Amino acid sequence: MIAILIILGVAFGAGTPLFIYLKVNPQFGGKITKELLARFEKSPQWNGKIFENQSETLMDINLKTMPGLIKDQFSGRAARQPKQNIPILPLDTAKLNEVGQPKFVWFGHSALLLQMEGKKILIDPMLGTDASPVGPVRTKRFSEGSLEIIDQLPKLDVILLTHDHYDHLDMDSILKLKDKTQRWIVALGVARHLVRWGIDASLIEEVDWWDQKKLGNILITFTPSRHFSGRGLSDRAKSLWGGFVFKSPNHNIYWSGDGGYDDHFKAIGDKFGPFDIGFMECGQYNKLWHAIHMFPEECVQAGKDARANRLVPVHWGGFTLALHVWQDPIERFETACMTSKIDYITPEIGQVVALDESNTSQNWWKGYT
Repeated sequence: MIAILIILGVAFGAGTPLFIYLKVNPQFGGKITKELLARFEKSPQWNGKIFENQSETLMDINLKTMPGLIKDQFSGRAARQPKQNIPILPLDTAKLNEVGQPKFVWFGHSALLLQMEGKKILIDPMLGTDASPVGPVRTKRFSEGSLEIIDQLPKLDVILLTHDHYDHLDMDSILKLKDKTQRWIVALGVARHLVRWGIDASLIEEVDWWDQKKLGNILITFTPSRHFSGRGLSDRAKSLWGGFVFKSPNHNIYWSGDGGYDDHFKAIGDKFGPFDIGFMECGQYNKLWHAIHMFPEECVQAGKDARANRLVPVHWGGFTLALHVWQDPIERFETACMTSKIDYITPEIGQVVALDESNTSQNWWKGYT
């Protein structure tokens, strides 16, 4: 992100100063106010300047590693995305609305629709076409027509946002979703972006780690992850990040959120597990930013630590945000699950899946390599 904005500073320097671009472009979201900082001060995660992870979290990107990183960016590019567009299956509304087992629909990357206890929950609805909307270099989605999915969606009981990165919080998606729900639950500090984009502040509830909210018979808990946040030059770690637990009298579901491997997974498992299913971050990793994104083998171990009986990999299949081959996350995930003898589901993009279904869509990605 910083590298992109530096490039923007050069590109706009002759006519539009960078600070004006940052101020007027709505993609950067809302400003941090004195009132907001006063609320941050009440959070145990706030150190007086930024939000912090439970463990020291550093990325190995510096003047020494940057030349190699730039070189790698221009090699092996063809293998980092599918050779053809990955279609999104039409939404099977009838199956989604069936009573009984919870259902879910993965729309690629980390966008997920969950039907549980009759409630419709949309998580990290980045359904836009571009994960780099402020940069001269764009990050095109693997699937076309993703924003049109929003027109197919039913009325939603709540929309949840884990953090404010562009690949999770998309302005175009939010603008289309404005009339789909009357309730938003978002990480502490994220509401300011929604308000700038026209969402009524009274509809938004911000949560800190371990905060809980009720949705009918479902208790929603915002849980820690090991990551960071920010959309511009001056707001890094100025909002929180995390995952979610969904507990009802009949089912228990875990959404890991973005982040590196750490002992918070075991803490969540000890506090809330076992889980019927865990949706685990799996993709966009690299040794240079290993602290904030897990390798697939760690993703499986994290699921085991959290005491999830079944795993679904997310944060892959949508964009090229790292240097690995695009299908590497799912293939390594599958191998790790089989080695660990843990059950898993690898749904197609747009497929409605019930929690008790067998994994009928294995290896679908091989048709696009």
